[in-house]
Amino acid sequence: MSNIINCIAIDDEPLALEVISKFCARMDGFALKTYSDPEEGLAAILAEKPDIVFLDIEMETVTGLTIARQLPNDICIIFTTAYLNYALEGFNLDAVDYLHKPFAFSRFQAACAKALRRIEFNVKNSASQTIIVKQEYNNVSIALDDILYIEAMEGYSRIHRVKDKPVLSRGVLKSFGDRLSPTEFIRTHRSYIVAASKVKNFNKHTLTLVNGTVLPIGRQYSEKVVQLLGQ
Repeated sequence: MSNIINCIAIDDEPLALEVISKFCARMDGFALKTYSDPEEGLAAILAEKPDIVFLDIEMETVTGLTIARQLPNDICIIFTTAYLNYALEGFNLDAVDYLHKPFAFSRFQAACAKALRRIEFNVKNSASQTIIVKQEYNNVSIALDDILYIEAMEGYSRIHRVKDKPVLSRGVLKSFGDRLSPTEFIRTHRSYIVAASKVKNFNKHTLTLVNGTVLPIGRQYSEKVVQLLGQ
């Protein structure tokens, strides 16, 4: 894990950003950028992919929950808000923690410690270059860089590979999505997860892989696919 923890804070209250800035300055190795405009903050997050995002929920133009739904899954979100009624929905979005304003430095520090543990866990997982899947009664080791795409079948998933034959493994597509990096293996359709490095070209409706396979992009996935592949 890098010694520098890059952070972005979005809040339309200058005083709230000032508090987060002061607290981050007391954290060893934390680098922070702040945004009072949610749209500018979102654009910065998608472009820079920080480690931690401090996100206010109740803002005038857009809610933090709306922004959170547009972020890559590997970014740690810490919600900061004065409204406790949003806590459950925040945790449903897999937030690391929820800071109720006004919060003390000790509480901020505890939330950051949770984020650092998750970042370390993600780094360890991404360091693995293979995935183990079950094919019939055997365990099969598949190199991540050999995966072209994963296709949903009924109760199974078919893993299409660059060098070898496809592997049919029991398990729904979501179970594979949960085990793979969401920026390296992108859900493009209810029936497909695609290796981003194997995409040759794409538009809002279809993408073409390096082996010539053309796959559809689902309407509900289109915006996020374009954001991730367009970086």
